[in-house]
Amino acid sequence: MRIDLHSHSDASDGTEPPAEVVRRAGEASLDVLALTDHDTVAGLSAAAAALPAGLTLVPGMELSCRREGMSIHLLAYLFDPADPELAAECERIREARERRGRQVVERLVELGVPLTWEQVATLAGDGVVGRPHIARAMVDAGVISEPVQAFTTEWLAPGGRAYVSRYALDPMAAVRLVRAAGGAPVLAHPKASKRGRVIRDEWIAELADAGLFGVEVDHTDHDEAARDHLRDLAVDLDLAVTGSSDDHGRLTGHRLGCHTTSPEVYARLVATATGAAPASGAGE
Repeated sequence: MRIDLHSHSDASDGTEPPAEVVRRAGEASLDVLALTDHDTVAGLSAAAAALPAGLTLVPGMELSCRREGMSIHLLAYLFDPADPELAAECERIREARERRGRQVVERLVELGVPLTWEQVATLAGDGVVGRPHIARAMVDAGVISEPVQAFTTEWLAPGGRAYVSRYALDPMAAVRLVRAAGGAPVLAHPKASKRGRVIRDEWIAELADAGLFGVEVDHTDHDEAARDHLRDLAVDLDLAVTGSSDDHGRLTGHRLGCHTTSPEVYARLVATATGAAPASGAGE
């Protein structure tokens, strides 16, 4: 089995609709795909409706968290999307994302960037607004040549001239919320030094004590040393090890299935979660 537990659609900051994401997953010979858009489940119904034969969809989400100023992402799988506390927190985060987006555009305009909020909102469509939408709008405006250039201190990175912080969940609270909603929480790319996010081992241990199910180890933003370290840490903390593409379509390059999760870990994930069930494509 080929299992990819981290992907994004245009319900958040991916570049393609959920139906196209699952179509590409089928073409990539994946057996299981998790759709994990940022702070929303809006793309899951469309993804499930478009599943090709032979592909199983794991309902998921990537929750925005922050601790001591550091952005931390928590992957949540197979939770009850109707859980009132989790749904309310997601709504609060989405509202904060839009407020922050408007403030970032205002700062960019002050810096001489020919940009409007309407341009960013058009790119986001009905999806959750994120900095990648602003970065794509900056490309369209001719300010930069590719979106990755926006994520520096020149522009949108923490400490950057147009950076604005926003509300995000405490990761300990997020783990407990996901568990209370019947889900399985996994810490996303915890040693992604390329992003400036190297989460302390002691924080990971605290999250494990709070109910963390696993850590995303095999990820493009982890070098071999980071992966080896995380595997050892996962053994010490009795955490599952996952691997995923974190595919965002054209934004990252189409890379579904570039890293995968073992069938054994997937079976544990499904057995652990009680809030929702995987969905299978026609003919399953």
